[in-house]
Amino acid sequence: MKKIITFAGSISSTSINKQLATYASQLLDNVNTTILDLNDFEMPIYSPERENELGFPKEAVEFVNHLKNSDGIIISLAEYNGAYSGAFKNIFDWASRVEGKTFLGKPMLLMASSPGGRGGASVLEMASDRFPRHDANIVGKFSLPSFYDNFSDGEITNDKLNKELLEEVKQFQESL
Repeated sequence: MKKIITFAGSISSTSINKQLATYASQLLDNVNTTILDLNDFEMPIYSPERENELGFPKEAVEFVNHLKNSDGIIISLAEYNGAYSGAFKNIFDWASRVEGKTFLGKPMLLMASSPGGRGGASVLEMASDRFPRHDANIVGKFSLPSFYDNFSDGEITNDKLNKELLEEVKQFQESL
């Protein structure tokens, strides 16, 4: 059985992106899904001096091991001021030092959501450009705008948007 890791680029306990990522992972057939919480990977802010002095934090190595031991990745990024959240960026910075090809060519379903009408479009565009440089194999992308109008009780309520996500999930599943 294929192993998938799922996470949101947020440490919020009420993360809308974690809700979206979890929902997307539940649409897959015959996979073993591990939902990661970025709070479990809290580390000092990355700097070359800290790396030289302390080496890699065990949390960074553990995060990379989750990536290595998976067959695919589902991530939904929170958009803070048009970019990644500070928590995700720090984990990404450390992980990229542990493994330069951070995403190891694993199939990725890349998503974002926001309360606004753009649905995290800026962070999705940023990640679409950046992640392949770290060996991400982005096989599907999805943006969920106006989260609170389109998501309720653990699922997308807008039929058109749900159909779009189902197509992306299908592409992701076929790439595993």
